[in-house]
Amino acid sequence: MGDLAKDINSKFKNNRVKALLNIIYTANWISSCQNEFFKGFGISPQQYNILRILRGAGEPLKVQTIKDRMLERSPNATRLMDKLCAKNFIERLPSEHDRRVVKIVITNEGKALLESIPNTLNKELLKNLSEEEAEQLSNLLDKMR
Repeated sequence: MGDLAKDINSKFKNNRVKALLNIIYTANWISSCQNEFFKGFGISPQQYNILRILRGAGEPLKVQTIKDRMLERSPNATRLMDKLCAKNFIERLPSEHDRRVVKIVITNEGKALLESIPNTLNKELLKNLSEEEAEQLSNLLDKMR
């Protein structure tokens, strides 16, 4: 298992500083693992998140609703959706009543892509934690926020 002090060759003023730096370091490690994993599927982790939101909704959603539900609030969510649309993974549905309103729906191609992605990344990232430790970590992170 990793040891932050050894990994970054540093000492810490106190455990709170160490914990905060460990969260940042771990978040970057997770992002790197996710980027590498999804690269093989031609999408980013944020695009995967958009597809999962749309699949889970089961109905077309407004762009703002998708942005609000994203794990990583991205200022470039519209650009991410443009790329998904270009790959035919999502479709824009203009409103008949208001030109300003556009809803987004996942396509069959988008659903097929999600089905083709194995559910192994989360297991791999959390392989060193028991179910109880994962719950404790989640509760501590909730408490922090």
